[in-house]
Amino acid sequence: MEENVRDLVAKVVETRADVGIAYDGDADRMGVIDDRGRRHEADLILALLARDLLTRHPGAQVVFDVKSSQALADDIRAHGGKPIMWKTGHSHLKQKMRDDGILLGGEVSGHMFFGENWYGVDDGILASCKFLELAAQTGGSISALFDTLPHLVSTPELKAPCPDDKKFAVVAELAAEFKGRYETIDIDGVRILFPEGWGLVRASNTNPYLTLRFEGRTQAAVDKMKAEVLAALSRYPFVQPPA
Repeated sequence: MEENVRDLVAKVVETRADVGIAYDGDADRMGVIDDRGRRHEADLILALLARDLLTRHPGAQVVFDVKSSQALADDIRAHGGKPIMWKTGHSHLKQKMRDDGILLGGEVSGHMFFGENWYGVDDGILASCKFLELAAQTGGSISALFDTLPHLVSTPELKAPCPDDKKFAVVAELAAEFKGRYETIDIDGVRILFPEGWGLVRASNTNPYLTLRFEGRTQAAVDKMKAEVLAALSRYPFVQPPA
């Protein structure tokens, strides 16, 4: 969350640091602030870690959750890897890695999973060490490293409060509706593949809300997709629009 790293961003800028690293309370998640004070989403951090892995394991699979950027899948493929989209949740991703022998995984929340010479578990400290190692090998700035990635326009995770006993039914109905108009992915909730990008609606595994995210090449495209999905959700009076 942007507000959680505000002090770190300020300190990186103030001290002209090369990089800032953020952890959550138990350090199983990590985040990166570059030398320009920009916070980068975990799916783009995973893209850089995947590039590094693929230098040692050409053609390797990399698994990520359904909320992740299309830029991640495209970059993995561009570097000779096999992108695997899977369900959100660290338990789902760890199980997928064990089942399929996958060496690297991650999700937008900041969990990174390592199967190469490790146990396939989420480890924020190891993730930061691996990130710093690959950054040092490039010899350039952290901001320049991230600038090599394709960047699309995306929303953060949006939360629409919805009762626990109704949220899965709402997602199922929306999936059926949008499947009639667009290609969809229903691994976890419904990821709608619009001509100009994608939108996601899924029920939280742990809380009474729906999670939404949108991504496209322009802000206008993102706004259009978001408006279409919110219009569909407006038919449900018990669903509160995201703040």
